Amino acid sequence: MKRDKLAELSMQFSVDILNLIEELQTRPGQTIPLQVERSATSICANIAEGKYAQSRADFISKFHIALKEANETGKWLEMLYLTKKIDGPRYKKIAGECATIRILLIASLKTAKANAEKNASKQNL
Repeated sequence: MKRDKLAELSMQFSVDILNLIEELQTRPGQTIPLQVERSATSICANIAEGKYAQSRADFISKFHIALKEANETGKWLEMLYLTKKIDGPRYKKIAGECATIRILLIASLKTAKANAEKNASKQNL
């Protein structure tokens, strides 16, 4: 079976975030850890949904949502770092994982859109 690097990275990223959130939640009502948890795990979920999309448009939509969630997660992580909730080395590791996922999502979206355009132009011939 072919390795799916993006799916693997997004799952590991979700696990890393869930472990981080567990460490951060010391007081009830903390909103940023919950926001990070929601947006980060949504990345993995949307990538998984995209694998079984009903159409190319559905695939593109799911990957766009995952990309938006990755961008949001990056901002939440930056806030946690700037407020000293996570240290520099941990922030760099987790933010780097998030950036890698964004890069792979952008590449996948470019490929999917290019393939969609090719198929559309073939149908017009």
